[in-house]
Amino acid sequence: MRLIKRQKGTIFQIFAAIVANLMAISDGMTVGWSSPMIPYFLSEKSHIKMSEYEAQWLETWLLMGAIIGLPFTVYFVSKIGRKKSLLLASFMLAIAWVIIALANNLVYLYVARVIAGMGGDMAFVAAPCYIAEIADQKIRGFLSSIIYLMMLIGILTIYITGAYLPYYVPSIIGISLLLVELIIFSLLPETPYYLLYNNHKAAAEKSLAFYRGNSSISKEIEDIELAVTRQQSEEKGGLKDILTVKSYRKSLLIMTILNAAQQFASINVILMNMHQILEAAGSIYLEPSTTAILFASIMFLAAALASGTVDKFGRKKLLYCSSILTGICLLTLAIYFHIKETGHEYEHISWIPLASVMVYALVYKYGLGMVPIVITAEIFASKIKALGMALVDGIYVGSAIITIQMYNLLKDSLGLYVPFYAFAGCSFLTSLYVIFCIPETKGRTLDEIQLILEGKIK
Repeated sequence: MRLIKRQKGTIFQIFAAIVANLMAISDGMTVGWSSPMIPYFLSEKSHIKMSEYEAQWLETWLLMGAIIGLPFTVYFVSKIGRKKSLLLASFMLAIAWVIIALANNLVYLYVARVIAGMGGDMAFVAAPCYIAEIADQKIRGFLSSIIYLMMLIGILTIYITGAYLPYYVPSIIGISLLLVELIIFSLLPETPYYLLYNNHKAAAEKSLAFYRGNSSISKEIEDIELAVTRQQSEEKGGLKDILTVKSYRKSLLIMTILNAAQQFASINVILMNMHQILEAAGSIYLEPSTTAILFASIMFLAAALASGTVDKFGRKKLLYCSSILTGICLLTLAIYFHIKETGHEYEHISWIPLASVMVYALVYKYGLGMVPIVITAEIFASKIKALGMALVDGIYVGSAIITIQMYNLLKDSLGLYVPFYAFAGCSFLTSLYVIFCIPETKGRTLDEIQLILEGKIK
């Protein structure tokens, strides 16, 4: 009977994780939207005429929206809770899709992209917070990784629908998914951690019982209550505290490096410049739309494999293996372009860039592109989770802007191979940092992770 109740609780947790992350499909569509849409807007078929320069701002305004939304994310996730913040974010994303569907000039599209950036930023903080605080520690890694799986489904969806179906179809899909989330997720309880922090013990017990299948929760609720009491009495949660409290500072440093490392492994550079990179390599064997769909499909496969093994192999092993293999792929690209740009024979190896990019999609997403979101949701204490995750999200967006500018500057001034040497070096350095500086969080309770960061346990 107890086993049946545990299985029932696990099903509820998986169900909640899927429903909470429906917005991730929409967000993935939003992130990938400019790839098939910019060619449409620059074509004669477009109902909104724009220049290439104006079209490039569609991507920039999305990133700016994420930065603008950071203080709102911190405030709402802490003040109104994980659940209500996620519902608010989903509503904002739905509004953005409505504006895009009805837009008849460029300004409306820019406004929609800013709103989508703000909503996506809040959703990618609130959802991991929610999942980490309802999940059993044995499946927490798997549940936390679902957000990236569903985001990749969104990217695949927009690459297919945006390239081959009418302009308004992606908006209809995005709105439909978000309406389902708004209706169903509103019926699920807030996390027990957040409820206890706000002195709603009865509601916290009810929430935990729901996510444990009504099995015995007395020991777990007591452990959570002790953790909450300890953190409330010993620690504060302001911006100053995140820099002065040892465990807070260490968690912020770890996630700052991991989020920057994701971008300095060139993911956004490759996503935004894949066609130009392969064209410069002289290795266009596939149509651009087919290449993009294949790349996203491989990333989804890798993310699915990672989500199923992150609780078995642990976070560290996936991270450092992925960082090393990602570095090898980027180094291979750098060497190829170095050979080509120095005038040596390269035609017989022109298949290498396409192969490297596809292998990169697999090895990057299997660890470095997947595991940090799992660790982010685990490593910050509940009291500063919203602030910490918002700050590192800002690091992620800022690093994306820096790496894109770095890529263009080095490519134009020194050659295409130079930025890839730099990105490869960053990936290898990341693997060393993971091996020597990041604790393993697999199988640990959220409070045990804080005690590890404080140096009280190993």
